[in-house]
Amino acid sequence: MKTTLDVVCGKWKAVLLLELVEGPLRFSEIKKAIPRIPHQTLIKHLKELEQDGLINRVESDDVPPKVKYSLTSYGYALEPLLQEMEKWGRVHRSRSEETIAN
Repeated sequence: MKTTLDVVCGKWKAVLLLELVEGPLRFSEIKKAIPRIPHQTLIKHLKELEQDGLINRVESDDVPPKVKYSLTSYGYALEPLLQEMEKWGRVHRSRSEETIAN
């Protein structure tokens, strides 16, 4: 459990991985999908996730080069966990809102 949390820990890593489940994205597309993530944090997390073997960074031959990020097969193995975390988060948020309303 600790190892898993060490890899996907942080406010943004799980969100970032969940975005990449949908398919490859460019840096600007990730930033648009997760607008509140600080620029430097996104750069740091992308590097860490690449080092951990969860995402690929592919640079095109275009000029200027375009970089796309995608999940590796190893990264896709986290999809069920990420989906369950998202589902639990929605239930928790709903429950919290009900508590505040009452």
